[in-house]
Amino acid sequence: MEEIKVNNLFNLEETIAKDIFEKCIYPWEVLPRIQDFIIKLGNSLDENKFYKKGENIWIAKNAKIAPTAYIEGPAIIDEEAQIRHCAFIRGRAIVGKKAVVGNSTELKNVILFNNVETPHYNYVGDSILGFKAHMGAGSITSNIKSDRKLVEIKVEDKKIQTGLKKIGAFLGDYVEVGCGSVLNPGTIIGRKTNIYPLSSIRGCVKANSIYKNQNDIVSKM
Repeated sequence: MEEIKVNNLFNLEETIAKDIFEKCIYPWEVLPRIQDFIIKLGNSLDENKFYKKGENIWIAKNAKIAPTAYIEGPAIIDEEAQIRHCAFIRGRAIVGKKAVVGNSTELKNVILFNNVETPHYNYVGDSILGFKAHMGAGSITSNIKSDRKLVEIKVEDKKIQTGLKKIGAFLGDYVEVGCGSVLNPGTIIGRKTNIYPLSSIRGCVKANSIYKNQNDIVSKM
């Protein structure tokens, strides 16, 4: 249970959204707060560094936004972030410093910490990606169960009720997700873990692991 707590997954100094995690023990508790937090934070941002575009969209002046990208508010794009060709940001998104939202990548109700990379054909919804987390090409989060029931977080032999219908995945700092992988609803991956390509992940994966398949997870240590 300790490994899936906010402070054990993320370095909170590596996001402009640090304050949203206040009084949150587990990462899914943050998801319903994202929209209101963006609006409050956006209105306090330094006008010398950020400009406001449209309704509740704040973009750092040194961020690189492709002319073909679509950004719906509320959203904050932090300094030196890259929003590349045909990226689709559907609102309620915080994109960290030097983060990459790439070709045909779609975001919705997310926090990307600084230096996160979602560079090629990714879908990330109702999720939080920690510092320097990387989603390989075509890897996605699945954020709603096929039976439409509320998402449970499975930790070893325990199930935690979240009360939420939509939860994607929570990736700790430095997590590497291989190409073509699917992170099923409520997946939590601990810091510095590597996921093999074409994996289907469910539940929680410990920090400092190499995930080959559900029956073959080895420790890096």
